[in-house]
Amino acid sequence: MPDDALTTQAHLPASPARIYNYLLGGTDNYEVDRRVAEVGLRRDPTLAQLARANRAFLIETVRHVAQQRVGQFLDVGSGLPTELNVHEVAQSVEPGARTIYVDNDPATLAHSQALIEGDELTRYILADMRDPHGILTHPEVVRLLDYTQPWALVLCAVLHFVPDADDPYGLVYRFMQEAPPGSYMVFSHVSSTDIDPDLFEIMTATNATLPVPYSYRSVEEIGRFFAQPGWSLLEPGIVDVQSWRPGKALERYPRFGARVLGGVARKDS
Repeated sequence: MPDDALTTQAHLPASPARIYNYLLGGTDNYEVDRRVAEVGLRRDPTLAQLARANRAFLIETVRHVAQQRVGQFLDVGSGLPTELNVHEVAQSVEPGARTIYVDNDPATLAHSQALIEGDELTRYILADMRDPHGILTHPEVVRLLDYTQPWALVLCAVLHFVPDADDPYGLVYRFMQEAPPGSYMVFSHVSSTDIDPDLFEIMTATNATLPVPYSYRSVEEIGRFFAQPGWSLLEPGIVDVQSWRPGKALERYPRFGARVLGGVARKDS
């Protein structure tokens, strides 16, 4: 970020979006973000690899959905832009693809506007995923999304920042209910299933110190997000993000200390 931005925003608390940007090798982050990220890396040196695997999952799944002739994407909790963003991947397959990014961080919104300058098919809006109605009725969303045609809901690495008290399942279901048949949901979430107990104990102890704590969920709890009538999971189902491939999982893939699980679902009726 420019020096003047660092000066005026250095007082901000650490941001999940900027921490993620740092783990991906980006430069749009502050010292406070780097300090938090480095604490995580000391506890799990594979954390940056896991962040890159999640980003690769996002790119792979968006490309796959666009190849199904879906040309509308609603990326909720999009965070800071980086290389190969959703709209760029979608438009590389479907040149007329429309994308709406949603985030509740004003700094993220301001930074992201420059990325889409002149692109009438892509918009960023400032909104919170805890308000599905407000997002789906936002003027920019209504203008760009054709609700009679299939669209893709992208929820990558965002719902683990929504605690149970905020009814994350109900939030997802409300988005899914508004989608017409043929729509997709792309999803990833940190998991507490089958990770090293000592590492998880450290992660849990550290969690309370984070600016936005994680809600670690089991694979069964993550599966509940897809348990909506009329929706079906694409193969290979809910798997580690680094192993997701359309229709199959890799027989051999790297394992990291922490886990992020991902999947893609389609609305059949």
